[in-house]
Amino acid sequence: MKKLLFSLIVYFLPVCTLFAYTEKNLLQRKTSEERLKELLVLHQQWVAYPDYTDRQGWDALFGEFKDVYIRRGEKALEYRWQVIQAMDYIEYERSGSRKIMENPYNENAQTLTDLFLAELAEGKGRFIEPLANGVFYFCEMTSWALSAHVRLQHDNRTLPNHGEHVIALASGEVGAELSWIHYFFRDELDKINPVISQRVRDEVEKRILKTYLETDHFWWMAMNYKPGDMVNNWNPWCNFSVLQCFMLLENDTDRLAKAVYKTIRSVDHFINYSKADGACEEGPSYWGHAAGKLYDYLQLLCDVTGGQLSLFEEPLIRRMGEYISRSYVGNGWVVNFADATARLEPDADLIYRYGKAVNSTEMMAFSAFLRKNEQTPQAPNNRRDVYRTFETLRFHHALSTVTLPYSAPATTWYPETQFCYMRTRGGLFFAGKGGHNNESHNHNDVGTFSLYIDETPVLIDAGVGTYTRQTFGDERYTIWTMQSLFHNLPEINGTQQAFGAKYKAEQMKFTPANRTLSLELKQAYPQETSIHSWNRTYRLQDKQLEINDRFSLESPEKRNKLHFLTWGRVDRSIEGQIDMEVQGKKARLSYDRNIFTSSVETITLTDPRLSNVWGKELYRITLEAKELSLSGHYRIVISRK
Repeated sequence: MKKLLFSLIVYFLPVCTLFAYTEKNLLQRKTSEERLKELLVLHQQWVAYPDYTDRQGWDALFGEFKDVYIRRGEKALEYRWQVIQAMDYIEYERSGSRKIMENPYNENAQTLTDLFLAELAEGKGRFIEPLANGVFYFCEMTSWALSAHVRLQHDNRTLPNHGEHVIALASGEVGAELSWIHYFFRDELDKINPVISQRVRDEVEKRILKTYLETDHFWWMAMNYKPGDMVNNWNPWCNFSVLQCFMLLENDTDRLAKAVYKTIRSVDHFINYSKADGACEEGPSYWGHAAGKLYDYLQLLCDVTGGQLSLFEEPLIRRMGEYISRSYVGNGWVVNFADATARLEPDADLIYRYGKAVNSTEMMAFSAFLRKNEQTPQAPNNRRDVYRTFETLRFHHALSTVTLPYSAPATTWYPETQFCYMRTRGGLFFAGKGGHNNESHNHNDVGTFSLYIDETPVLIDAGVGTYTRQTFGDERYTIWTMQSLFHNLPEINGTQQAFGAKYKAEQMKFTPANRTLSLELKQAYPQETSIHSWNRTYRLQDKQLEINDRFSLESPEKRNKLHFLTWGRVDRSIEGQIDMEVQGKKARLSYDRNIFTSSVETITLTDPRLSNVWGKELYRITLEAKELSLSGHYRIVISRK
């Protein structure tokens, strides 16, 4: 059990999962290591951006945002680089806090980016020396990995070991950014001292290039994949960073082909793991790191092979992209199962580029819709991911010319992932899920749902609080947001759902003609719950949602409870009904007062990651059965008022 739960520490290492992995190997079927030696564009001739000295080119690329980037750089001119101390890393082991190490790290990294982009925008040399300070600072760091990810070291500790290098999310991105700095500014840095650019080359070589070629043990690579392992967003994210480093710094054909083909083999594992329906089980706020990073990787791979190696014609890649447009409820709200947040500003530029690549009018129309609703166009800032910033700038104007009308489909069904979305003309949006309780960023939430009225969430999924060691350790399911007791689910015979892939939905069926979703919940609860059957059916009508629970138990010992989570205002003054009002949207939950008693618990939100979304309080509505029952039928109706 300890080995299993440690795997959660770094955004979920390989653990047993269900409904996964079909050996498609789409990339490997298109090429080989030998073929890559012919396809790869060497000596950085694939780079689509202007040379540093091409002032006209950079003026055109930065466009209206040029002065914004220069001003950001000016603010960074007097920045004092922050030292991250040994105890800052070790604090993650002691208290579980990530922020004490990550905050100064992220500020340093953002400053490096600000100076880098400011010099490209202005081109007068005044940011070069401060940039050199930043470059030298990062080269002096023992590791570019965050404290939570340093644990990929063999000693499983959080203090970086100078003798072992870790390729993880942040370390890969820093390696890629330093590679871009080396590409654009090597001559300028050499004017100060050639040691600087050589140091960059040496550090990226040993930390990224050599480590990647000589290492197979990082879980995200999936090179030692076994049935049941998990392959999540880390895979395309890290491989994308690695691919940039190699293509910017390496020009030996044999070594380059070997490295690129290894990324292909690794990314194929992610594509193989991705379900045929294209849904992202981690939720919309992870889409940009999962499908979005896969797109970045595939686009770069296409570019560095002169357009000869592409998967953009594959229906799966398109479906993975369109998940983001289907999961958008409206007004900044998205479907938020698992650790995903309920509020999100989707990256319109990324969605446009992805949609254009896979020829999805839906995605391009959605991106135009998002752009139209932006109050003021913002200068792209993708933190350490400068490639995405460059690409956003390159296609920014093209997005502004899109006039396609956007409208979401009335129903969307993801049969493998077991997500279901339904919209009505009466302003209701329903999102329900089946799945299992060992999905990436898992909550024990098989069978839960959310309900929105006029694009406002009324019955909700709280999401997740600030990440700590506990979030990804063996204490994860002591956190209330992870438990089925705090989702819109039954507490059966005094028992909540359990963690593990065997705890799953069964007999899940979606009938679009009458907007009905049904599933069997028996297997989502531990055996001691003594469930013979618990079938839940959701039926969405124009202005109401009907929930029917039909159950039979082997030995009832405690009264069943139905839980519902909401926010706003709750009034249960009249038996048989509970009125809810959220931001002017009103709903009524009706129940049989002869069967249930109701109660409302106030949950005070002290974690800013939750309170920034929901405010100071949430409310858990509980309907408790008045009698123990071997079998029965519960009917709940939620209607808009």
